[in-house]
Amino acid sequence: MIRFGPAGFGMPSLKGLEHTKELGLTAAEVEFTYGVRMNNKTAEQLGIKAKKLGIALSVHAPYYINLATPDKKKLANSYRNVLQSCERAHFMHANPVVFHPAFYGKLEKNECYQLVKQRILELKDQIKKQGLKVQLAPETTGKPTQFGSFEEIMRLVHETKCSFCVDFAHLYARNLGKIDYNQLLKQLKRFKHIHAHFSGIEYTEKGEKRHIPLKKAFFLPLAKALLKYKPDITIINESPNIYDDAVKMKKWLEELRKPKK
Repeated sequence: MIRFGPAGFGMPSLKGLEHTKELGLTAAEVEFTYGVRMNNKTAEQLGIKAKKLGIALSVHAPYYINLATPDKKKLANSYRNVLQSCERAHFMHANPVVFHPAFYGKLEKNECYQLVKQRILELKDQIKKQGLKVQLAPETTGKPTQFGSFEEIMRLVHETKCSFCVDFAHLYARNLGKIDYNQLLKQLKRFKHIHAHFSGIEYTEKGEKRHIPLKKAFFLPLAKALLKYKPDITIINESPNIYDDAVKMKKWLEELRKPKK
């Protein structure tokens, strides 16, 4: 199955879910962009509503996370942001919990990797102790200064048994417009389910600059690879037009599926 949905709602959560359903979308990501500003009761209500509407929920933890920071206060805040996101996700039956894992800073890449790995394992222990039924999903990132290449995320999955989020647009920007969707999906075929992000993206020589509205020509190479490999995948749209572009992706994929006359 291929699910499409918006990143966030842009309106009160329950109304946002209803709007998502009305548009024929079957997924949505709850965005805690600047902090976890939702209590467990609201999260539970959201989860009940989503289940009733047939919408698969995931969560994006706040952006203020750096598991490789040497600053103890910032690290403690990062742990808190991740664990609070996981708690809300548990109550709304959402999976996975997506987050941007780290910045390299002054660290060597492998040194950074080892810190992120250690701290994901520590977070997994905390999640288990709290009885939270959620999966951590470090995300591929859009700038070379950010930890989160495809290879690094796949190595984390292998060594920590965490989940993952492949942001195809981030990888496109990180690699300055070079991306092979067929090769990526071939490598991801071993997973039962793929959680992914996609949107239009603007980049410079430093990588990702900003998300932009999606154009059909930019989506079609991914769409063709999806039809070729037929993965079970959820694709969340993060463009400025979260609903419109999610609907467009679904529409364009369906058009490709139709046999040519």
